[in-house]
Amino acid sequence: MEKRIGVVAILIQGRESVGQVNQILSSHNHIIQGRLGMPFRDKGVQVISLVVEGTTDQIGALTGPLGRLSSVQVKSVLTGYREDSNEDAEQS
Repeated sequence: MEKRIGVVAILIQGRESVGQVNQILSSHNHIIQGRLGMPFRDKGVQVISLVVEGTTDQIGALTGPLGRLSSVQVKSVLTGYREDSNEDAEQS
């Protein structure tokens, strides 16, 4: 399958879902290449941006559960960059 590079934006309203978000992110850490979190305390909102690299199925497995959490919004953008993951296995 082809790997893609993308960006995932997560907006969390309130604090009740923060633990669940971190648990989901931790279980998908193998596709997360970078993470930036910014709390907007005066607004009661947290924003997390992720740089991810994985197949569309792997990225969907991350964003799907996040989007089903209450008070969490998720948007993802995948670049046109594609890499055949079979090449990775051959080079190892």
